[in-house]
Amino acid sequence: MHLMTLLARLPARTLLVLAGMLMASPAFAEGGPGGGGFELIFIIVMMIVFYFFLIRPQTKRAKEHRELVSGLAKGDEVVTSGGILGKINKVTEDYVVIEIANNLEVKVQKHAVQATLPKGTIKSV
Repeated sequence: MHLMTLLARLPARTLLVLAGMLMASPAFAEGGPGGGGFELIFIIVMMIVFYFFLIRPQTKRAKEHRELVSGLAKGDEVVTSGGILGKINKVTEDYVVIEIANNLEVKVQKHAVQATLPKGTIKSV
């Protein structure tokens, strides 16, 4: 896995702890001829970049998906993460029953619903 991918999955607090550990290391404390100011600024800039380009958009998408899942209702036309297109017939706390053809229903977890579709989409497909 790439370093950027691993760092993107870490919470912001973990990144701050890692930066603190780096600054407390003997190699960082020794510094160089110009001092350690550049390294500190570089670490802070990298944390800001990670936050705005990786962490913030990911939390925004997660929040949108939570709102989508909580707003599911009978009659909604949805697409699941597996690509199944259907109409919701029943909604329970953790599951939804989706009719994918006449008299053919499947029960899936609510979190498997990827998107809702405009009314009438199934008939046009």
